[in-house]
Amino acid sequence: MEVNTHYAKTNLSKLIQKVILGEDVVIAKAGKPVARLVRVTPPGGKRTLGAARGRIWFAKDWNAPMTRKELLRFIGE
Repeated sequence: MEVNTHYAKTNLSKLIQKVILGEDVVIAKAGKPVARLVRVTPPGGKRTLGAARGRIWFAKDWNAPMTRKELLRFIGE
């Protein structure tokens, strides 16, 4: 969504609500984009090594070469 500076100034809280819902807002001055409002991703906490243990798995042949049929399906032919 693109808005002019006057609209942004008078409707900032509405624009912030749109950003919270995932929409990017571009603010333009004289029709030229000058700023963008985007949602800030909060910094993540400290990650613990091995936290996903038991939740994911790999097949024994996960790194085996693809068959010709799999390769053709992968490249879209």
